[in-house]
Amino acid sequence: MLTEPNLVLLFGGLMLLAGILAKSVSDRLGFPLLLLFLLVGMFAGEDGVGGIEFDSFETAFLGSNLALAIILLDGGLRTQMDTFRTALAPAGVLATVGVVLTAACVGVAATVLLGVDWRLGLLLGAIVGSTDAAAVFNLLRQSGIALNERVRATLEIESGANDPMAIFLVLLSLQFIVAADSMVEPLAIAGLFLTQFGIGAAAGLVGGTALARLISRMRMAEGLYALLVASGAIAIFAGVNHVGGSGFLAVYLTGIIVGNSRGRATEHVKLAMDGLAWLAQAGLFLILGLLVKPSNLLDSLVVALLLAAVLMFLARPLAVFLCLLPFRFPLREMSYISWVGLRGAVPIVLAIFPVMAGIPESQLLFNVTFVVVLASLVIQGSSIPRVAQWLKVLIPYRTRPIDSHELWIGSNTTVELLAFTVEPGAAATGAQPARLERLDVPGLQLVQVVRDGRRLPLADSLFFQENDVLWLLADPGHTENLASFFSRRERSGELASSSFFGEFMLNGDSPAADLAVSYGLTLSPSQREASVGELITREKGRRCVVGDRIALGPVSLTVKSMDGSRITSVGLKL
Repeated sequence: MLTEPNLVLLFGGLMLLAGILAKSVSDRLGFPLLLLFLLVGMFAGEDGVGGIEFDSFETAFLGSNLALAIILLDGGLRTQMDTFRTALAPAGVLATVGVVLTAACVGVAATVLLGVDWRLGLLLGAIVGSTDAAAVFNLLRQSGIALNERVRATLEIESGANDPMAIFLVLLSLQFIVAADSMVEPLAIAGLFLTQFGIGAAAGLVGGTALARLISRMRMAEGLYALLVASGAIAIFAGVNHVGGSGFLAVYLTGIIVGNSRGRATEHVKLAMDGLAWLAQAGLFLILGLLVKPSNLLDSLVVALLLAAVLMFLARPLAVFLCLLPFRFPLREMSYISWVGLRGAVPIVLAIFPVMAGIPESQLLFNVTFVVVLASLVIQGSSIPRVAQWLKVLIPYRTRPIDSHELWIGSNTTVELLAFTVEPGAAATGAQPARLERLDVPGLQLVQVVRDGRRLPLADSLFFQENDVLWLLADPGHTENLASFFSRRERSGELASSSFFGEFMLNGDSPAADLAVSYGLTLSPSQREASVGELITREKGRRCVVGDRIALGPVSLTVKSMDGSRITSVGLKL
């Protein structure tokens, strides 16, 4: 066992380094990077080549909670309020009712397959009932795919908000086990539920507002803003947990409020938190990998894999379909959301609860949970891009700036500094600086052109070439217009813009009556009085997102761009 401090630090640094360097391997094989961190921890552990003996569940529990707090804070910081509005209701149902349904289904299967008391079976169902924020945030943002906003927002908000329900169910199951034959009072159950969610929500809203106001008024070194937010969020997390509330919910809401309160320090906070979140995820999975002994997993391997199959192919899909049907989600979107029910660090952390409580068979529950998580990361995590393409929940990828910064030039005035690469075949190829004036981008100014690593003098006679990097200043909110100028004109396949949206573009405010006249469509009087955007929204019966499509006779209309909840442009395809 390692006891010398320098050796501990050496092994810790080497494990972290190995996990990060393995990213290229994970990209080629299609495996989640977090899975590799988990495997590195396992191989460095007692049964692996490292031989590190680590069996302190208390230390693992403390470190895991700290890491999860950082991960959820970072996830909240990057959740835009418009996205939150798009999927709050369906994600909220999934994060509560969906977790209960999943836990109940897995609990029944665990009772039968493991041959344990029904209370232990339900405890295992509660442990694996929630999706994992670290896994979902990481894989969706690193997979390189562009999901439609409704699917992406539902998955991210659900994973960030469903931990409180899972913890509530775990605590409730533990009470049933400890109480043995005596009844748990309904009032006690209701009190536990209200305490968890009520205190967590209230503390997150109040604490997030206080932190947002604090960083907007203070002037300090750039690097300290992120530390201020992180330390404040951890204090909120720990304080809420101490009084019996849900610290996970509190810290996620804190991140949402701080991230959506724009100020001079917001960008500095997000940049620094990105590194802290990566470190937290790596450390979390390394610690959990060290905690498990692979040899202990063999005894229950077959049953654990069967339970993983029940979770992935029965419990999760059943919960998703029952919860999302009232919101009129398309079948392919519900299918994809049910598949991206990734299990990760949270179930393993929850499996530590019964071990620390001294519950009989707790080690069995921990081992089964670990196998279920591994199966989820390997099977579901590695297939996210392929399943998204198969179920057609992708939208055409839009070129993004290779770098961007928000510059404050007054107390309430900002401009964006953006860098774009001129892609082969883009409209910018062969253009001169004067061409930028014709783009519909307020405040647009060319700052610098970089070619082959060299800065070029800005002259009217300059012609842009492929692979040039242009640095531009512009008013916020016009990235899309610039991206279309610098991206290649067409991409191949179904996700080519002309194939996906159609060859013709309509303004979302155009009268539907004009469309009917042009293409001989039969519309009702109320439909003729609406705009094209309103017509699509009425037909869908829900808040639309880019990629939503309706068919009107020989015409297919697809939402191409939006401003909040208003459809601004529509693609038309015959």
